[in-house]
Amino acid sequence: MKIFKPAAGIISLLILFACHNSSHGDNKSQLAVNDLAKPEFKHEGDKQATDSTTTGNQQPNQFQTEKKQESPTIDWDKKIIKTAELNLETKNYKSFNAFTRLNVKKYGGYISQERQNQNDYKIETVATIKVPVDQFDNLMAELTSGDQQILEKKINSEDVTTQIIDTRSRMEAKKQVRLRYLDLLKQAKNIEEILNVQKEVNAIQEDIEAATGRIGYLTHSAAYSTINLTYFQVVNASAKDYNDPSFGTKVWLSFKNGWNWIGDVFVGIISIWPLFLLGFICWMVYKRWRASKIQKPVA
Repeated sequence: MKIFKPAAGIISLLILFACHNSSHGDNKSQLAVNDLAKPEFKHEGDKQATDSTTTGNQQPNQFQTEKKQESPTIDWDKKIIKTAELNLETKNYKSFNAFTRLNVKKYGGYISQERQNQNDYKIETVATIKVPVDQFDNLMAELTSGDQQILEKKINSEDVTTQIIDTRSRMEAKKQVRLRYLDLLKQAKNIEEILNVQKEVNAIQEDIEAATGRIGYLTHSAAYSTINLTYFQVVNASAKDYNDPSFGTKVWLSFKNGWNWIGDVFVGIISIWPLFLLGFICWMVYKRWRASKIQKPVA
């Protein structure tokens, strides 16, 4: 019996070890099952939370996007047309003429119209200058910076921002109406309907082109300011008396013009001499008829 005690002890240890492993394995299995269940539950909750969060985040963004698409972009930049009247007297016409052209080119402008006058009293140039609106003040300051005498200086400003925005809005509305008429044109069933719809489309197209031209004109006018410049040099100051005569000279000229007027009337009367001749003949015939009627005896 003593021989089998160690064997019995070993067998007992093996049984205890097996039971321990089995219990440990069951615990691991239970933990594994719990672990599998927990992620699945958390996944569904997280998904629902994520979906709700995503939906909540997407709705404002979509609303904002639609709102941005519905509201048109409006250009609120100021469009101001500036026009200046500048009249200068210079001591050196040739030098100031070159100076003016140099500065117009320097500030990115151009001369759109020019007229030169010369007589015994003065030599003069009348020019219309177009200059970018941001260089308007610089060019005006440059032209009046020398020893020129300023006889007149006047600046006018006109805000055409509202006109441009209104015209652009009407043009966009016309485009929408034109698209509707084009859809009706596709649905036309006979020639008469086609011609009527095409007539309306042509009228709307003319309005759109007119609005486009108006916007272009106002935009260009606002981009380039206008300077109506007049500058001159007195060549012979004494010759001004001939251009502005005295009172005695005016009286003499009046008599002279009156005599010339009488001469013109006399020449005009002579030019209608056939009428006078015809009237004289008619008068002579009437006079003879009247005399013969008086001399005839009464029965």
